[in-house]
Amino acid sequence: MIETHRGIHRGALAALLALSVTLPLAQTAMARPFPVSAAAPGSSFSAPDRPGSVPAPLVPSGPPASATSDGDGNGDGEIRKWYERIVLPRPTGPYAVGTSSLHLTDRDRQEPWVPGAGPRQSLVSLHYPARPRTGGPVAPYVRADEARALVETLGKDLLPPDSAGPIAGTRTWSRQDARPARGSFPLLVLSPGFGAPRQSLTHLAESLAGNGYVVASLDHAFESAATAFPDRGVLPCTACEKTETGEVGHAAVVEGRAKDVSHVLDRLLGPASVWRHSSMIDPRRIGMAGHSIGGASAARTMAEDPRVDAGVNMDGSFFSPVPEEGLRGRPFLLLGAEDGVPGGTDATWDDGWKRLDGWKRWLTVAGSHHLTFSDAPVLASALGVPGTPGGLSGRRSQQITRDCVTAFFDRHLKHADRPLLDGPTAANPEITFHSP
Repeated sequence: MIETHRGIHRGALAALLALSVTLPLAQTAMARPFPVSAAAPGSSFSAPDRPGSVPAPLVPSGPPASATSDGDGNGDGEIRKWYERIVLPRPTGPYAVGTSSLHLTDRDRQEPWVPGAGPRQSLVSLHYPARPRTGGPVAPYVRADEARALVETLGKDLLPPDSAGPIAGTRTWSRQDARPARGSFPLLVLSPGFGAPRQSLTHLAESLAGNGYVVASLDHAFESAATAFPDRGVLPCTACEKTETGEVGHAAVVEGRAKDVSHVLDRLLGPASVWRHSSMIDPRRIGMAGHSIGGASAARTMAEDPRVDAGVNMDGSFFSPVPEEGLRGRPFLLLGAEDGVPGGTDATWDDGWKRLDGWKRWLTVAGSHHLTFSDAPVLASALGVPGTPGGLSGRRSQQITRDCVTAFFDRHLKHADRPLLDGPTAANPEITFHSP
């Protein structure tokens, strides 16, 4: 049985939506993990059981009228016709962006989801401030086999049948192995939603890097339906299946991710770092943000690893509760979708809020839904999907996500004044501040 949150059964296969589209469900804003809005024929993933919640097919009737680029380098205007090229929003900030990747093995832990699979493995995409016009070609968004896995899992009725090519060809802004910018920069860890690959937060990772952060986005073996591991191909989301059947609870995912993050920090920091540009990381300034179950993982990681100084939960239930003693006074941001208000049906945020013992904010975004904080709204526009739940545009979705997360880490890791987080402003009427 799929675990129920806020009255809707939520499947765990985040990749079905995170990299493809945002469906016009009656999404409840605090739904965790990623919802599966409909199952492909023959799939083991269930559709929502909410009466009347029938998703529209994802096949566009034609290219959207507003899908051509206007050359402004930002937001929806950056997106061309879906069958020509999908382009992510241009990063903000003064720096060019470089990227590289790591394949890490934790030989002190065995793979928890597939017994006999060997030691626990993670993939890490690093985005970092770079020197302009250096490095190799612009990095791909996802591999071709990863894009095909998305389309095959969804089925022909849920994605345009020839959309694997456009998804794989999505244009990013990061140059492979670019020379790092001079200076010492804070490190941020990004954790995606359950079932989603690390690439589902690419627009945020690139923008944070452009604003002077080293960003490590993590993929965890057997926790995504669209992640290819070296010499192993695209692995199934075995963790999704086991939580859906009730064999294990979602707390096990959160607890495992916290251990993965600590292992990544061990391998990145210090003189024996596995990354050749590790000298640009300031180990005294580390933050973590996550979407959906990744947001819960940020709090769990902070509870277990004192190296993480600040955290952000983007619309994720606290499957593993915030400790009774709090997070040792460290700052934490709750950034939720429209219905994620105090006293709502997700009591974990109310409980977590009481236990957070440092600087804290609880924000919700009018017109948003669970996938607003990922790449999904931007890609939905590019794929020509008509309408999104909540009505917030792809451009505005990415602007609010980037602005809030960047302002939070600027304030707490760079000690910069960011009035955005002080209270409501006319420039951001969608954002509501809660003080339960």
